[in-house]
Amino acid sequence: MVTLWTLILASAAGLAAASPPNIVLIFADDLGYGDLGSYGHPSSTTPNLDQLAAGGLRFTDFYVPVSLCTPSRAALLTGRLPVRMGLYPGVLEPGSRGGLPLEEVTLAEVLAARGYLTGMVGKWHLGVGPEGAFLPPHQGFHRFLGIPYSHDQGPCQNLTCFPPATPCDGSCDQGLVPVPLLANLSVEAQPPWLPGLEAHYVAFARGLMADAQRQGRPFLLYYASHHTHYPQFSGQSFSGHSGRGPFGDSLMELDAAVGALMTAVGDLGLLRETLVFFTADNGPETMRMSHGGCSGLLRCGKGTTFEGGVREPALAFWPGHIAPGVTHELASSLDLLPTLAALAGAPLPNVTLDGVDLSPLLLGTGKTPMFAPRALGRPSSSTRPTQMRSAGSLLCGAGSTRHTSSPRALSTATPLRTLPATLLAL
Repeated sequence: MVTLWTLILASAAGLAAASPPNIVLIFADDLGYGDLGSYGHPSSTTPNLDQLAAGGLRFTDFYVPVSLCTPSRAALLTGRLPVRMGLYPGVLEPGSRGGLPLEEVTLAEVLAARGYLTGMVGKWHLGVGPEGAFLPPHQGFHRFLGIPYSHDQGPCQNLTCFPPATPCDGSCDQGLVPVPLLANLSVEAQPPWLPGLEAHYVAFARGLMADAQRQGRPFLLYYASHHTHYPQFSGQSFSGHSGRGPFGDSLMELDAAVGALMTAVGDLGLLRETLVFFTADNGPETMRMSHGGCSGLLRCGKGTTFEGGVREPALAFWPGHIAPGVTHELASSLDLLPTLAALAGAPLPNVTLDGVDLSPLLLGTGKTPMFAPRALGRPSSSTRPTQMRSAGSLLCGAGSTRHTSSPRALSTATPLRTLPATLLAL
């Protein structure tokens, strides 16, 4: 798979870029800053993601506003702090009455108005509501295939959707109804066979891309994987093959799905017309030990406000437009809506946005100042809260404890693995 899409990349050198670009937004679940090979993990099997890192822009200082699923996903899709929409501080349960308010404008709605064919696959976790009122088809997505909340939010007894070797240990006993797999607003399976889910999702994504091309439209694919949330699962081709236990197998399958998506884009001849952005909702669930993930040199993980909970790997890949490299500029998932809207030529919603346009940074036309370094009073270049860095440390506010994070030391001490010259040359 790696060789296949690498060769496709090499053959795409003469293709022209379309405007507006297709967009593939990949959102992992509970992934740590140190989990990918390109971020320094010594044994992770993530060749496809490492290729994206080598051929695109790798962020060392990319943050999510909250270290939990629901509020982080709300922020990603709206460009607004989740407290503005009441989705804070916890996560939605299967029986929760609320959800992402319909008056909020999502990235899908912004791009659909620009003519995009929009599709979402995977984990929604932004509410169900009466008659599915809060589900993706009512939030700007033309097509949806996925689970409306987290895959562990169902009854644990007789949990047939997991392989026998994946003990639940009671962590799934959060609901009375088996987890459903939805196709738009209809139940396709309940429960679904989770080890076969990723292949099903990739097939859905391929169909969306092909249909958009036939219709002469750009597409938005929001690929919200369940990997690597506990309890982990993976297909037969990956289970037991990573050398890192169920977590590593899950990560390995996520990486393979990324490779399959890139191959699908390449098969359609759309690599230079497609922007791919990869990140995750929050840090690893480190209390799970080997069933959690790795925060690298950062402290703590999911559910905390330490760097390990909110600082994520992030990769932007668009051959011919985004130059390969590493950036230490501060960025956030809040920035993706205004950034992608700008690249698509779509007007912004008439609401207060907490993100900023990163397109000058991505395209190499300039920096996007977001924080005032070492500011002692009011922020000098941003209306957002000031973060202060000094000698590799992060101060989170008056009276807070100094926490050594040293992002530059981490990024330079862990060089990328040797990767194909065809990709590095793009």
